[in-house]
Amino acid sequence: MTSPVPSFLRDRVLADSHDRPGWLKARSTGITATDAAHLATPRSVDSVVRAKCDPFAFAGNAYTEYGRVREPIIAAWMLEHFGLHSSTVLFRAVGNERHLATPDGLNLCGDPGDLLLAEIKTSTKPIEKVPRTYLRQIWWQQYVMGAQRTLLVWEQHENFRPVGPPTFRWIDRDDEQITRLVSLADATLARIDDLVVAPR
Repeated sequence: MTSPVPSFLRDRVLADSHDRPGWLKARSTGITATDAAHLATPRSVDSVVRAKCDPFAFAGNAYTEYGRVREPIIAAWMLEHFGLHSSTVLFRAVGNERHLATPDGLNLCGDPGDLLLAEIKTSTKPIEKVPRTYLRQIWWQQYVMGAQRTLLVWEQHENFRPVGPPTFRWIDRDDEQITRLVSLADATLARIDDLVVAPR
């Protein structure tokens, strides 16, 4: 089972998370939106390099598992209210096959210029100000996909029980921030490549 993909994006599909081993392997070859979320400064390159070189160091916790369980339910709400479909597909950027993203949702109709994305989160607190890690993740996805806007949907919970319906906010593309992320991502990849070819 794979997620539906608009025709103009099909040649950029690398993997689907329904095939988790294949998806994880494909993700390991480049910089994903999860990685980009942590690329705040040149100094943060070191921590992302360490994480990429040991991708199984963080196996998840109760919060990440709760998020995985709730995501399809929140995605159904997103589809009903905004017409954005759940997605589990890993895409590559047009200009760099090592720049990768798996958006949580997208619209299936329209032209490339009409592409909208979605990012789903769960939170123990109301999100009054969008965290910078979320924004970097979203901007990276917009860059990889060529999208201008992303619907951020989050569901607050208390002791792993939802508190009310999901909340949402539209996030616009920021090309200045994207340029910065691309530079940091390329620096990260260069460091990883140096480690791979360095003599032991």
